[in-house]
Amino acid sequence: MTEPMIQVEVAYALPEKQMIIPLTVKKGTTLYDAVVQSGIADEFEGLDIDATPMGVFGKAERQPKERVLEDGERAELYRPLIADPKEVRKKRAAKKQAEEGKAEKKVEKEKPGAEAKS
Repeated sequence: MTEPMIQVEVAYALPEKQMIIPLTVKKGTTLYDAVVQSGIADEFEGLDIDATPMGVFGKAERQPKERVLEDGERAELYRPLIADPKEVRKKRAAKKQAEEGKAEKKVEKEKPGAEAKS
């Protein structure tokens, strides 16, 4: 009797190269084991799967060697963040607020009667 098999994907991306590897694995395969079986580490120079965070569909998994994959799931390897997303959002909001403030001042100057009276 053959063991039941499931279909999963293993994904990793760099700015210049992305890869999704479809894979058929035994039911009960862990996230870590699927990554190993995919051979994706051979496709990206310097990728150390033992030191790389992993997850499923964008949700990080703390224990990839224990997380059993389900049929149709995508195992993902995550790169380190270049910038803190919270800081990026704060800077973007501050920039937008500053631009809106400049636009409001410009509109006030253009309104009739906004000129100083002597």
